[in-house]
Amino acid sequence: MKKTLTRGCLRLGIASLMLLLSGCNFWLFDPKGPIAEEQMWLIIICALVMLIVVVPVTIMGVVFPIRYAKGKRVEKYRPDWQHSNRIEAVVWTIPILIIIALGAITLVTSYTLDPRQPIESEKPTMVVQVVAMDWKWLFIYPEEGIATVNEMALPVGTPVEFLVTSDTVMNSFFIPQLGTQIYAMSGMENRVHLMADEPGEYRGFSANYSGFGFSGMKFTAIATNNAGFDDWVAKVKASPESLDDERLAELRKKSRDVPPMHFASVNPLLFTDIIEQYAGALNGQ
Repeated sequence: MKKTLTRGCLRLGIASLMLLLSGCNFWLFDPKGPIAEEQMWLIIICALVMLIVVVPVTIMGVVFPIRYAKGKRVEKYRPDWQHSNRIEAVVWTIPILIIIALGAITLVTSYTLDPRQPIESEKPTMVVQVVAMDWKWLFIYPEEGIATVNEMALPVGTPVEFLVTSDTVMNSFFIPQLGTQIYAMSGMENRVHLMADEPGEYRGFSANYSGFGFSGMKFTAIATNNAGFDDWVAKVKASPESLDDERLAELRKKSRDVPPMHFASVNPLLFTDIIEQYAGALNGQ
C-alpha cells in the first residue's frame, strides 16, 4: 500500500513539474488592465469556492485507503445499513451552497464585466474597428484615418472601444492581458471595452478555430504613452501604401503568418461596408 501511494505521489510531482516547465503562458494571471485584473480575481475566487469540494474529496481519497486497508482495522459488519441523515445533509447542502455562491458571483459580474459597458475614465474613449480576415486581423482607426494589419497601438490609461466584425468565418478577438474576448461574426458588430494600465507589447490572437491558417492569426497590441502613440500614428501615416479596393482584395485572399502592415489612408466607411455586405446576404437581399 505504501509503495502504491509513494508511486502515485511521485507521478503527481513529475506531472506538476512538467506542467511548470512546459512553457505555458499564464497571461490571464498577469493582467495589464483593469478588466483583465477583475477577470483574474473572478477566476481565482471561483476556483477557491469549488475547492471546498475538491480538497476534502482529495484528502479522503488518500486517508480512507490507508485507514481502512484490509486487515488494518476490524469494523462492525452492517450489511443492512443504507441511509444516514448526516451524510445526506452534507452531500446535498454543500453543493447547493456552492451553486448559490457561484450563481451570485456570476449574476454580479455579468453586469460589472459586460464587454459593452464603457470604462469610466477622465480621458475620452478611443474607437478602433477590428475586422477578422483569413488569417489576419485588420485594424481601422477612423479618427486617425489609418489602418494596420496584425499590429495595433493604444495609449496607456485611455479606454478603447473595439468594434469587432468578420470578413470571413467566425473568429474570436482576444488580448488576454487586457481582458475579455469577443466573437467576430460576419454581418454583425460586437463591442468590447478594454484599457491598458502599463506600457508594453501584448499578444493578441483568435481564440476560435477558423481553418488552416488559424495558428498564425496573431497580432501585437502596443501599449504606450501618448507621445509614443502619436509617433506610432505618424509612422503609419508615413507608409507609402493605402488601403484602396485593390489592396483590400489582396488582403481578402487566404494567407498565413502575415507580417504587420501599415496603410496611410483607408475608406472611412470600410468597416460599415463590410458589415452591410454580409448583413444584406443574411436578410436575403
